[in-house]
Amino acid sequence: MQTRRIRPRTTASGLGACAALALFAPLLSPTAATAANTPAEMYEGHVQVDRGTAADPQTFTGQVFDDVNENSKLDGDESGVAGVAVTNGVDVVQTDGEGRYELPVRDNMTVSVTQPAGWQVPVDEDKVAQFSYNHLPEGSGDLKYGGIAPTGETPKAVNFPMVESKASAASEQNCPIAADTQGYDKTEMGYARDGAVGDLADRNDYGACGVLLLGDNVGDDLSLNDELRDIYSQTNGPVRVAPGNHDQDYDAVDDAHALDTFRDQFGPAHFSYDVGKTHFVVLDSIEYEGKANNKKYKENITDEQLTWLANDLKNVPKNAQVVIATHAPILTHKEVVVDNAKDFYDVIADYPNAVTIGGHTHTQENLVAGETRKEWAEAGIEKLPNTQIVAGAVSGDWYSGGLNADGLPYSFTQDASEPGVLTLEFDGASRSERYTVRNETEDHQLLLGVNSPEWRDWAQKAQEWQDADKEGTAPEAISERVVTRDDLKQGQTWLTSSFLAGTSDARVEVSFDGKSPKRSEHTQPGKGEALAKGWEYTDPYTASQNLRTSGNVGQSSSHLWRTAIPADLDLGTHTAEVTGTDRYGRDFSQTVRFTVVEDEAAAQSESQKLLRQDGFDAQQKKEIREPKGLDSDEAQSARND
Repeated sequence: MQTRRIRPRTTASGLGACAALALFAPLLSPTAATAANTPAEMYEGHVQVDRGTAADPQTFTGQVFDDVNENSKLDGDESGVAGVAVTNGVDVVQTDGEGRYELPVRDNMTVSVTQPAGWQVPVDEDKVAQFSYNHLPEGSGDLKYGGIAPTGETPKAVNFPMVESKASAASEQNCPIAADTQGYDKTEMGYARDGAVGDLADRNDYGACGVLLLGDNVGDDLSLNDELRDIYSQTNGPVRVAPGNHDQDYDAVDDAHALDTFRDQFGPAHFSYDVGKTHFVVLDSIEYEGKANNKKYKENITDEQLTWLANDLKNVPKNAQVVIATHAPILTHKEVVVDNAKDFYDVIADYPNAVTIGGHTHTQENLVAGETRKEWAEAGIEKLPNTQIVAGAVSGDWYSGGLNADGLPYSFTQDASEPGVLTLEFDGASRSERYTVRNETEDHQLLLGVNSPEWRDWAQKAQEWQDADKEGTAPEAISERVVTRDDLKQGQTWLTSSFLAGTSDARVEVSFDGKSPKRSEHTQPGKGEALAKGWEYTDPYTASQNLRTSGNVGQSSSHLWRTAIPADLDLGTHTAEVTGTDRYGRDFSQTVRFTVVEDEAAAQSESQKLLRQDGFDAQQKKEIREPKGLDSDEAQSARND
């Protein structure tokens, strides 16, 4: 095991993450981190295991207790906590009046406690929440990354400490969810640290809820779990971790042991906890197909987990706010992702306020309950029963593309978003959410461009060049903010608005040159239509950069609006002011300037000027980094769509 290190965010101007990693001393104390002060109620500790002989080897026993002196030991003057849910991964029981519980022993299980609102479980030295115990008598065997060491026979008792917390009882909560950090090496972990994770370290509004990591936390190399812990140890609340397909022991024989290293280092693959008036559930939606199938998996929630989920929800009021987080989303705007989605929805059918959160696809989506889509219906989901949010990605498009002025990859996602973090906001019985783009203020929610026939022609040629492994000469780059007079006259030129906060009930309006605003068309409104895919449904701002670098453009988005640009605009530069209003009434505005020119020759000349102003190198000399992340199954799938 490596010595853990706290690495502050670099403030050196223009310094790349790889160089920055080498600058810091190896043994900085936690006080050197730039994170804001952590909540006083968060304390370092561990689950207490009594290794004596169990009275009944087939029964797990113990106590949930108020760890008043915070020493992680059940002392004689400390009392139990009644009514706390404890599980062996399938069965769920509640502690009695003295905080005691009993559970059947299973051969390979993780026993965990559901933290109640008004309480806080301890964290380890890296702020990872401590609320579970693995029981695997013979251990994992010979796994590359260690797995679980033999635990021996059933212990005499496993006791779960926690302390009272006014902060976790409060009805107002902010709960960040960081999906797909997915660093494949230390350089990429540095990008994460100096990007979205650093933004979390600078915030102090989520201490009670903490941060949930939503899987694909590393990229196959589980030795990078130490680096992951380092960068998230700077955050300001307990860290809980969900598994993804790139967090598995791929040398495990089958799915039963595919997450042994994960369980050893982070905790159970499925669990729950309460904060404020919200019940959080984490499920493992990746089913490993076994060592013989060479890293293959399917998106599926096992029957065992569905049984546990039903048992877990028996303790939750049906009108409660429930968040169910899975690495692979139940569905996206393109398709139903999880194989047994219908079975899952049946289990949560009595919980209308449940919202599902996913990652995995490196897209950022907010699909509202009640929406319909042709592809969903064909998969047996006639109407979306619960809101589905896809939480974007800390890594964006796998840390791809050229480096921006901060020394971080642009990493625009295939659906016209940017690297960032989702935050769920709760106020009693109400919920809202926001997606915060890396190194940007919260009002950065609109990405604007001009989608013209000339741009679409260039995009197709650029995609063909990408598909041919960049053989030959790339098509000469053009700016997405230049349009010819002839293109305008064709009537197929749009001002596109990628509205990150946008949902099917959001609204986008555009004012050209200060005139009365026009209502924009949502390209994927969720009213039973099929997937709107093609260059005419593509955001040219993010797609242009990706077509010059990574080539990953999905040609569709759940949050893209478009407005026809007036055909009679004069030659010269024009201004479009775009206002997006999200479903909570919050307004976001952004202005873009674009130029109308006479012909293609003038367009090419103006494009080169604008590209230079924007900092893009039209000759492809700017550093373009294509890390191993672009070879992942997700990236290849996205390219092939």
